[in-house]
Amino acid sequence: MTPLPLGFDAPPETLFDEKAIAVRVKELGAEIAGKRRGSDLTVVSISNGATIFAADLVRAIDLPLRLDSLSARSYDGTESSGEVVFTPHLKLDPRGRNILLVDDILDTGRTLRRVVEYLKDAGAESVETCVMLDKPARRVVGMEADFVGFEIPDVFVVGYGLDYDEYFRNLPYIGTLPGTASIG
Repeated sequence: MTPLPLGFDAPPETLFDEKAIAVRVKELGAEIAGKRRGSDLTVVSISNGATIFAADLVRAIDLPLRLDSLSARSYDGTESSGEVVFTPHLKLDPRGRNILLVDDILDTGRTLRRVVEYLKDAGAESVETCVMLDKPARRVVGMEADFVGFEIPDVFVVGYGLDYDEYFRNLPYIGTLPGTASIG
């Protein structure tokens, strides 16, 4: 069991266990490969949250692909700041590429929409999105993902890359923190 950070008395309650995550990631990989067969694919992961998901997902996509990452966030602790902090340091030029943008969670929609707009403005041929989790109850901008692992209610989740103040990313499952059911 992963040791708890100071101030936490109980581990996160499991929402999706390792097995359910592994099964769904394999299914997503097959869906993406089936849709993209015959075309080049560049996967762009939004770090830090999507790093673990993206690593598993690219191994499940049976296509030749390129992998890159960038940094974008709109959360400070458990609250969305409403402002997207975005550092687009891609190694690969997006121009002319078919991009699959991978993120951990689609929540307010601000971050994913901003990064999609950036990639399109930078000349990407196409941009599709894949998220591990979709939380439609929190959406404030019109944004839907092309590929979704799981839809969740309005609960604060951690694990499998998702964090609380940078803690819990290393949990092998996705869970809710006790006492955080009503926060973003």
